[in-house]
Amino acid sequence: MSSEPALSPWRLSVAPMMDWTDRHCRYFHRLLTKKTLLYTEMVTTGALMHGSVQRHLRFNEEEHPVALQLGGSDAVELAAAAKLGEQWGYDEINLNCGCPSDRVQRGAFGACLMAEPALVADGVKAMVDAVSVPVTVKHRIGIDKTESYAFVRDFVGTVSEAGCSVFMVHARNAWLQGLSPKENREVPPLRYELAYQLKRDFPQLTIGVNGGITTNEQIDMHLAHVDGVMVGREAYHHPWLMTSWDARFWGAAASEVTRDEVEEWMVAYMERAHAEDGCPWYAIARHMLGLRHGLRGARLWRQVWSDHRLKPLPPREVWALARAHVVAEEHRSPESVASGVVTA
Repeated sequence: MSSEPALSPWRLSVAPMMDWTDRHCRYFHRLLTKKTLLYTEMVTTGALMHGSVQRHLRFNEEEHPVALQLGGSDAVELAAAAKLGEQWGYDEINLNCGCPSDRVQRGAFGACLMAEPALVADGVKAMVDAVSVPVTVKHRIGIDKTESYAFVRDFVGTVSEAGCSVFMVHARNAWLQGLSPKENREVPPLRYELAYQLKRDFPQLTIGVNGGITTNEQIDMHLAHVDGVMVGREAYHHPWLMTSWDARFWGAAASEVTRDEVEEWMVAYMERAHAEDGCPWYAIARHMLGLRHGLRGARLWRQVWSDHRLKPLPPREVWALARAHVVAEEHRSPESVASGVVTA
């Protein structure tokens, strides 16, 4: 029997990203990495209490392990939403304490909750009492110009006492006034050392870090200090990076999947999704536009899959058109690429 300690389930994950990490995106990502934890977009408690539960919580069985991220601040509603998430089969319930958007602030949740750790603790305790799956929190290192380490330390300390043992730390402040959500992902400086300090001060907790991470070497660096790394936009825009993760970070067999195979599997998935509920192929294809990033023919390939004039066609025909560009580029000589002339 191996004496090697088990790897943390939070060792590597893809961040929850609004308008991006829907179930179609997660299906695509799961073709590239079998081990990495995937997160939903944030789902508000109000959407689950008053909207279509199926529309918000439905996911593909292939997505496991998959976590549901909730947005909310009312303990009763959070508990009810968490219970729904567990009933639908999610492997984890995560509370968003990091989103800085105005809409989220008006709903009294997201990053503004970091100013009310006792309220967060109440919500966490209600969820922990309601479900048997892990309840986790994703948060920032501070809000506005509050840059004291004591602020995030006290937040984590208070919330951990309510039963949360896993914290995913986006290592930037959230500026609640004056910056857009996009600017909030780029302007406040990254301070990874605060996440590292949290791990030193709370060694019994699982601490992950998120924000600005783009390479496997950076992931390696962070894993020397914390338990997990969460990658966001890089995983979405350059998804092929994920095919190296199972072997490098999970000790699994190296991936032998090809881009052509992944694209073919996605076409089959588009056909399946349309048969199940009429989902149009272009709602799915948008998530895989980074599949051939950096390769010859990628630009024309992307143009085909994102061409609105092709929407009436079945996905297999669109795939054939896109594939034709890839094949044509593969048969061009270096000289013809430079001159723009296609050779026979």
